[in-house]
Amino acid sequence: MIDTSTFAAPLIYCAIAILSFSRRRLSTITVENVRKAYANVQAVDGLSFEAKPGEIFGLIGPNGAGKSTTIRMIMNIIAPDSGSILFDGSPLSEADKDKIGYLPEERGLYRKAKLGEVLEYLAAIKGASPADYKPSIDAWLARFGIAEWKQRKVSELSKGMAQKAQFIGAIAHNPSVVFFDEPFSGLDPLAQDELLAVMVELKQKGTTVLFSTHIMEHAEKICERILLINKGKELVYGCMAEIKSRYGKNAVQLEFDGDASFVREFDFVESVTSYPRWIEVELKDDADPNLLFQRIAGRLSVRRFETVAPSLHKIFVKLVGGEEAQHE
Repeated sequence: MIDTSTFAAPLIYCAIAILSFSRRRLSTITVENVRKAYANVQAVDGLSFEAKPGEIFGLIGPNGAGKSTTIRMIMNIIAPDSGSILFDGSPLSEADKDKIGYLPEERGLYRKAKLGEVLEYLAAIKGASPADYKPSIDAWLARFGIAEWKQRKVSELSKGMAQKAQFIGAIAHNPSVVFFDEPFSGLDPLAQDELLAVMVELKQKGTTVLFSTHIMEHAEKICERILLINKGKELVYGCMAEIKSRYGKNAVQLEFDGDASFVREFDFVESVTSYPRWIEVELKDDADPNLLFQRIAGRLSVRRFETVAPSLHKIFVKLVGGEEAQHE
């Protein structure tokens, strides 16, 4: 038996009511024309979208775009000013909340308690039985390489280990819907890849996965559909492939050795986005990628030359940057 008095300190997870385990399995989330304002700030302004079972839905945008507010409204932590939020066509009931897993942007585990006790407590308040959550917790701890820390205090964990522990706390009760709010913050690249792999596994099990991020590379790797927002408003919504097609295919990713700064000077080049070891070149609509290849031949040692749809990062910069310019 877990002594819940050990966790008298407030946890953000406790914003979700502690109620009996429900038999209904949640799946499709429908958000319709939802709005939320704080004082004179319109945090969410008429958003509508749908997240389906067995898919990873990305709620993306810059910091302060309204992503966390949207997730908290879906979970009924805060109420929208107007609009509706439905799970399989019905409002979220108190009992339904036990079927939700939530990793909040603001991290917070009870630091004086042992890691295993904290994780068992988080699963227990979701209505899961010890027979279910104990083996689940042990399996996830082993999966993330922190099993030997189970009997150690949370305060002894590194930042990365604590982040993994929070992730386990969100999924140990086997939820049918999970919300990950900026889940990769504070993690090294290996740990980020671990979490991405787990999110794909949850999708394959039929879980509805919704996560928010301002890091476009993560969303591009695993999302089937996305909603890009800025200042609480929709900028683009739909399937990743369709969005990329909509914003053109006349782009080239170029990996090379040498100095490629001269590429920007070509009159058939619309823009160049530089990364540490490669660049993405957006060509003008009528430009032939072969012309670019001819112009760089002999001037760069090319390792990869690939015609691609524009990256999500590129689309993000174009849409968000363009919107910011309109308000200047």
